[in-house]
Amino acid sequence: MPLNSEFSAALIPLSPFEGVRVLPEFDGRAGTNRAMGNRPQIAATTDVDAITAWLARFIESPNTFTSYRKEAERLLLWATLALQKPVSSLTHEDLLAYQHFLSDPQPKAQWVMRSGRKVERAHVDWRPFAGPLAPASRRQAIIILNSMFAWLVTAGYLAGNPLSLSRQRARKAKPRVTRYLEDETWSEVKMAIDALPRESDREREHYFRRRWLFSLLYLCGLRISEVTQNSMGGFFCRRDKDGEERWWLEVTGKGEKTRIIPATHELMMELARYRREKGLVPFPSSDETTPLLLPIGNQTRTLTRAAVHTIVKQVFKSAADRIRARGGDEEWKAQRVEQASAHWLRHTAGSNMANNNVDLRHVRDNLGHESISTTNTYLHSSDDARHRETEEHHKIGW
Repeated sequence: MPLNSEFSAALIPLSPFEGVRVLPEFDGRAGTNRAMGNRPQIAATTDVDAITAWLARFIESPNTFTSYRKEAERLLLWATLALQKPVSSLTHEDLLAYQHFLSDPQPKAQWVMRSGRKVERAHVDWRPFAGPLAPASRRQAIIILNSMFAWLVTAGYLAGNPLSLSRQRARKAKPRVTRYLEDETWSEVKMAIDALPRESDREREHYFRRRWLFSLLYLCGLRISEVTQNSMGGFFCRRDKDGEERWWLEVTGKGEKTRIIPATHELMMELARYRREKGLVPFPSSDETTPLLLPIGNQTRTLTRAAVHTIVKQVFKSAADRIRARGGDEEWKAQRVEQASAHWLRHTAGSNMANNNVDLRHVRDNLGHESISTTNTYLHSSDDARHRETEEHHKIGW
């Protein structure tokens, strides 16, 4: 039976689970792990209400909220549909079984999207999984659920955390970032963009938008969410102590934290080119609300994260196709580019700055990292020196 048919039999609309509430026999009012005799700190009487209260803490961080909601919903559906028991009755053994389930959700037709399909949550073909979760994704799912269970215990809703008995292995720090583009593969990506057709006005607009997007992602090390959630009004100019005017870009990023990033001469030239193509003056005003990246045509709305992701993946596919078209023994390079995502460009930017002797404190501040290490929390870089080093050593070289 299709999964959504089971949803319709077992679930009733309620936010934030895209209109989902569990039927009374599975709603958790009589969960075997419910805290009894304690004064609860939340008003929830059902599992969905309790999980909703937990998710409410992340409502101002859309990316975190979406990720946490997804993992909570997957567990909720698995518990009520596969085990036919409420989340508040899950045991340690149940959670071990769930971890195995994440590595291979079966039956596939019931739990996994058809290959290549991407449909809305309410669509009959929607499924909770795109496929088996990789080890890193499974670890992340359990970390999120462990946080949820621990909070529900603290809130007085659950008696205990069934995940607290799991063996907690200390994760070794990776010796280096592996998801980045080496110089030669990064060059292939730039050449693919530079080879885009520019005969018609629409082709020119596509070309300059992709060139601007990749300049933003690489020169500023932005996350996709930072591209979609910030405006061109974040650019501003100020004089340094030597009287030289320097441009900066202020963005609000992960965790609602604001940082300023050196807007190098290269970046400002790309911005001016892009704005001219859109019929705008070369440089924005401080009160401008124009999104950092615009749709094709005359609209000025903000693009979605999915739309930006699609643009990036199209460029990577184009680069891979060009590599394959040349023939030779470069399939590894084509596969490497196809694997890449927008976040790889952030890692590529950080690797390039670090490898070109930009002070690691400046790299930290450019990318908005918390710290290099515990010791480095006591170190502070000079903005002027950071701008100077970024300008000198971090270039895109179109």
